[in-house]
This record gives sequence, structure tokens and C-alpha cells, in this order.
Amino acid sequence: MTFERVIRSLSGFVAAVIVFFLAGGAYLSSKGFVVQEDGSIVLMTPAAAQDVVEEKNVEIPDNIVLPQEHTEGKNEAPITLYEYSSFGCSHCADFHLSVLPKLKKKFVEKGLLKIVFVPFPLDAKSMNGALIAECIKADNYFPFIDVLYKKQRSWMLSDSSDKVIMQYASLYGLSMEEAEKCLHDDNKARELLSNRQNGITQLGIRGTPAFIIATGGRYEMVNNDHSYDAFKTLIEEKLNENKVSD
Repeated sequence: MTFERVIRSLSGFVAAVIVFFLAGGAYLSSKGFVVQEDGSIVLMTPAAAQDVVEEKNVEIPDNIVLPQEHTEGKNEAPITLYEYSSFGCSHCADFHLSVLPKLKKKFVEKGLLKIVFVPFPLDAKSMNGALIAECIKADNYFPFIDVLYKKQRSWMLSDSSDKVIMQYASLYGLSMEEAEKCLHDDNKARELLSNRQNGITQLGIRGTPAFIIATGGRYEMVNNDHSYDAFKTLIEEKLNENKVSD
């Protein structure tokens, strides 16, 4: 049976998911990246250290509508940081567990920075984690995804990853039955896939985690390293430009 006939024989939603992940993988491959088993993305042929040139942050059109569903911090904060992240990506977990808490303490708690988290699933297990997370109540959303990152190795390596994630979700008020329904919610799935596709085609996201910083009506893709020191410097520069003191 040909690939086209297989796709036609599947449900519209399942077929869309398969085509989507194949298209995303082809795009990343064309850019010289490969998706690893842990969900992270690395260069196929990394450049030698002395050849690495740091790219400047790239400004993106201000007419692009970015997701706003999952936010932390005050809405009136002068700076917004969009975090595009896959739950199965080890580099995403490193940022979310090691760097983000410091940024929250330094800037978010002072009302200077708002964080917008955008799920960017790179594999089927991460997609299912994102679907279940969408059903968690807003007050528990970020504590729940913190658990997904902390327990990343456990559920990513499990043959029953869905059930493991459902067990985590039950600790945050979502029953197993409700979680099962979430896995088959076509509307939520389409929204997640749409945000991911827009990230690839409109924003040019080539790997995860990816970040956009917004201030004063300007949006920039962050292309420097993703360490705490780098983000602290960048945010302080933006605050100074807007004459805001921390």
C-alpha cells in the first residue's frame, strides 16, 4: 500500500498529525538539524567552537499574532518573553528548571517581565503531554508542566508514557477519564499544531527551546545563548531602552 493510500485510510485528524510531523522534520532537516530520541534538536554537523558566530537577534513583523494562553507575570509588564518549548526536549527542561526560576525571581516577581509559554511538541509523546496539559486548570498549569520537565526521563523512556503523564495530571485535579478525553480532543490538537506550524513558517523557529522577546511594540527572535546571564543582560538592556529601572 502506498503512503498516500495509507494517509487516506486514516482519520482526518490522525493523518494531519502524521503529515505535520513529517513536514516539520523535513523543514528542520533542510536547516541542518536532526531530532534526537530525547526530543532535543542538534546540528547534524556542529561547527568547531572557533567557527561559531553569534547571530544577532532578528526583528520579526509586529503584525504576527502570538499565542497568549499560558502566561506568568503581570500583563502590564514592560517586557514579554515567549518560550517555545517541547516537553520531551532535554535543553528545554534545562532552561525551564534552571534558568527560568532565576528570571522569575529577578524580573517576573518585580512586575518587569511576563512569560508566555507556548507548547511546541517535537514528538508524539510530547504532543500527548501538551494535550493533557491543556486540560489542566490555569492555576495548576505551570506546576504541572514543571513536573513534566522534572520527570522527563521517566515518562519519555516509558512504554506507557500516556498513563504516566495521566498519573501526574491526577495530582493536579484531572481524572484519568478526563485525561483520556484530552488525548482525543481534535480542537486542542489542531490549536497546538497550528501554533507549532506558525512558529516554523512565520517565525523561522529552527530548534527548541526558542524565544521571542517583545517590548515597546517590537518583537525579536533571541539568537544568543540561553543562559541566565545572557537573558539577564538582554532584559536589562531592554529595560534601559524603555527607561525602566529594576
